[in-house]
Amino acid sequence: MKASLLKYVESRVTQFRQLAGLSATEAVNLKSLLLKLKVLTVYRPLSKSFSGMSLKGGERKFMLVNSNESRGRQHFTIAHELYHLFVEENPMPHKCGGNDKKSESEQCADAFAQMFLMPAAGVMQMIPADELKAGRVTLASVFRLEHYFGVSHISVLNRLVDLNLLSRIDRDSFAAISVKRTAREYGYDVGLYESGNHGLVIGDFGEKARLLFEADKISEGHYLELLHKIGINGNED
Repeated sequence: MKASLLKYVESRVTQFRQLAGLSATEAVNLKSLLLKLKVLTVYRPLSKSFSGMSLKGGERKFMLVNSNESRGRQHFTIAHELYHLFVEENPMPHKCGGNDKKSESEQCADAFAQMFLMPAAGVMQMIPADELKAGRVTLASVFRLEHYFGVSHISVLNRLVDLNLLSRIDRDSFAAISVKRTAREYGYDVGLYESGNHGLVIGDFGEKARLLFEADKISEGHYLELLHKIGINGNED
């Protein structure tokens, strides 16, 4: 990816963090952010080649996330789609995923996701001084970073390589380990590496439907039908 494009993406990450009310170092609570930004987000089990997608129409924004992927991967997908929704000037409907050669737009979205989820200052802050001086991050620090920022193992490794804190040889070595087993050995919960959030909906769709029903603008049947569209059975206790 061109250095000029990386600089552009970096500047947009800074602007977007300010828009979101985030400091230059803190981790992102993506579910809270999606609610704050009014992005209707739906998690559904999808195929392996489909990580997610987003649509934008005026002030309305929608995101679909593959709940079959690990939670860490889901976080990357969300950050990737935020680029399309809030940074890209003329986003086109598309699906993210697969191994096809990526367009410039997709490369920018990937770079944005890495920088947004793992800001350089935040990464540095979480690494012991002796490791920074040596220019070599330990495996213990890798796991600390991925659980602090809520991202996948490989995403942290790639970010550390980009920041010149990890050699490609060490990256490949760390990538070859059994991630879940090693996470347990370091005392971490392995939920980050597992799928989840099946059927979860983030947004005010249900709230708006309820207000319409309470104002007698729609019938109970129509209200229940709207809830069904986001995977909610309104007849359950």
